[in-house]
Amino acid sequence: MPTLVNVLDSLTADGELVEMLPEEAVRCLACAHRCLIRKGRRGICQVRFNRDGHLRVPWGYVSGLQADPIEKKPFFHVLPGEIALTFGMLGCDFHCGYCQNWLTSQVLRDPAADESIYYIRKVTPEQVAETARRVDAAVVVSSYNEPLITSEWAVAIFKQVKADGRKCAYVSNGNATPEVLEYLRPYLDAYKIDLKSMQDKNYRRLGGVLKNVQDTIQRARQMGLWVEVVTLVVPGFNDSTEELWDTARFLAGVSADIPWHVTAFHKDYRMTGADNTPARTLLRAAEIGREAGLRYVYAGNLPGRVDEYENTTCHHCNATLVQRHGYVISGYHISPDGKCPKCGREVAGIWAEKPQGTKLEGAGMPWRI
Repeated sequence: MPTLVNVLDSLTADGELVEMLPEEAVRCLACAHRCLIRKGRRGICQVRFNRDGHLRVPWGYVSGLQADPIEKKPFFHVLPGEIALTFGMLGCDFHCGYCQNWLTSQVLRDPAADESIYYIRKVTPEQVAETARRVDAAVVVSSYNEPLITSEWAVAIFKQVKADGRKCAYVSNGNATPEVLEYLRPYLDAYKIDLKSMQDKNYRRLGGVLKNVQDTIQRARQMGLWVEVVTLVVPGFNDSTEELWDTARFLAGVSADIPWHVTAFHKDYRMTGADNTPARTLLRAAEIGREAGLRYVYAGNLPGRVDEYENTTCHHCNATLVQRHGYVISGYHISPDGKCPKCGREVAGIWAEKPQGTKLEGAGMPWRI
């Protein structure tokens, strides 16, 4: 039986996010690690590698393909109630101990993830586009693993689905380079970024650098991408009042319109010592976000236990604009031009041109394809 590494190496193409160097070395530009990869070696992500002086990158398969409520991403300001066809590959440039998708993200790094070989399904970009048509997805999203390291494949798919008028989005750790953002810019509409901590020492534990993620948030906003930010609030890791204030102030300093999702941690993978996040911690974090000047703050993963922080409200008159319970939309009250119908103030986001067609009371659950 072929090994996982042999299967993955066979499903590759020449990369475009690359700088060619002397002596058949390459520098990968897909993420902020900017790996110098010599002939026969691999990048930190393990799935981008140098074969005979050429950067080979993942291509021609998915490890997950699922129709999700777009609220699950989470995007709360991108076409509420719509379906997001979500695809993922294998690999990541981080090694977070609490990763909920570790079977797909930690391949070739953790032997326990080798069973992900059974998730691999060969597809073409055209087949993914056809699936988006079949499930009537308004948005196509690259997620489940770290999409930055599979950006060439994502762009091939996005080219197909953009031709059908669909939106495209990333769900990412934000460890990007200016080069990869420019590469994605013609196709990407929305970008969900994890801001995992405001302490660089915490980021180093996870395999990253805080400043790289902060720079990505700022740059993506400047480029005109719609950005939403998620902080998974982990007890004992990033849940101090001081750190939550630092996070909220940073985001408000970039733009008060950035939706900030503070979400509940649950024990997973290698981080089972910390307690699950209680609702009171999320409510404290959400209140800090509001006090810091953020207009749209949400508390996630504990539906029904976080008061009004599941709903979208007008930052000016406090009218309820989108009512939610978990991933289900029960009310939608934003005008076709993206304004509050009560006071006329603009509501930042990507909204339905025909509000009457918004899907209410949906199943609120994903389904595999």
